[in-house]
Amino acid sequence: MLGPERVREQVEAVYRRDSRRILATLIRLLGDFDLAEEAMHDAFFIAVERWQRDGMPDNPRAWLVSTGRFKAIDALRRRMRFDRSQADLIMLLDSEGRDPSEEELLADDRLRLIFTCCHPALAADAQVPLTLREVCGLTTEQIARAFLQSPATIAQRIVRAKAKIRDAGIPYQVPEMAELPERLESVLRVIYLVFNEGYLASSGEDLVQRELCDEAIRLGRLLVQLLPDPEVLGLLALMLLQASRQRARSDAQGELVLLDQQDRSLWDRQQIAEGIQLVEQALRSRQFGGYSLQAAIAAVHAQAERAEDTDWQEIVGLYDVLLRYWPSAVVELNRAAALAKRDGAQVGLVAVQAILDRGELRDYHLAHAAKAELHVQLGQVSKARAAWQQALALTQQGPQRRYIERRLKALE
Repeated sequence: MLGPERVREQVEAVYRRDSRRILATLIRLLGDFDLAEEAMHDAFFIAVERWQRDGMPDNPRAWLVSTGRFKAIDALRRRMRFDRSQADLIMLLDSEGRDPSEEELLADDRLRLIFTCCHPALAADAQVPLTLREVCGLTTEQIARAFLQSPATIAQRIVRAKAKIRDAGIPYQVPEMAELPERLESVLRVIYLVFNEGYLASSGEDLVQRELCDEAIRLGRLLVQLLPDPEVLGLLALMLLQASRQRARSDAQGELVLLDQQDRSLWDRQQIAEGIQLVEQALRSRQFGGYSLQAAIAAVHAQAERAEDTDWQEIVGLYDVLLRYWPSAVVELNRAAALAKRDGAQVGLVAVQAILDRGELRDYHLAHAAKAELHVQLGQVSKARAAWQQALALTQQGPQRRYIERRLKALE
């Protein structure tokens, strides 16, 4: 028999690894977001006691799904005398007269759930926040930062979307092939934002959340199998090319290492090769879009053996094309950074300042950090200090904060 501390460690490890997949399966089995979430937490609570007594089951995820499902049915039976509307649901859950098979319990439900959350009946501005919260476990605060909006606004959208799914009876399934294109854009955006949150965590002490990166890539591969659209290929290529640099993005102490200073021998050449093959396939189709173009930019970086070998002319040209497909202030900011590399710091600074003057990225710390770095290159110390201080005030991510603090100290 294991001690309570060891059991808690095991349960916490399963929660970190599998809780969102367990939740997705419970939503399929129970048909209700809130009921499934309550059932999942009940199952993990029970696991702490049962696994200490009986040991960890051979298949913890299946055990937790089954336990959560029966816990939910018991809770519904207790509520029946107070709320007759639960009766139909209990009859449905009991109608099979058997336990779900292990195959059913362990089905990969997260892609189904993503398509449910991206149903066209839901408000467009709620689809992605709902998916990030329910499928991927991001907090409301993390999602708000990704959208540059308030947590209260995001929370209201999520609550309304969950109610719409319940009240409208939106089916929990991957749509028919003919229906896929109209939901594809939202689904791709969800996977993209999940990867971004994993690749550069918006808060906390960890620069990278590998679980989110790995999950986004896994979902991308599933989507390629389902619909090998050029933009699906492009997104998977982009994630692989970005993930290839993970080992080099922080030093032994976990501190941030920028692209120009990274040890490129640590880059994953297998991921780079796969990513380049996918992006070339996407671009050959002539039906590519923003994800494929971002992947093409990442491929140019990946192919440079040294930072000074980077083809900035090619990168600026790709950003020019990307802005036509995907106009956004963040893309403009990245193009401005590339301009600075190609044409000099003063040219880049003018472009960055123009973006900030419009106010779109006023609260985006990377815009102020880019401005600060360009002021440093131009020898404008006081202006650099002010921009670094603004960037520091806007970031909650530990390694990034320490990097900015080091840059400020260097100015002294």
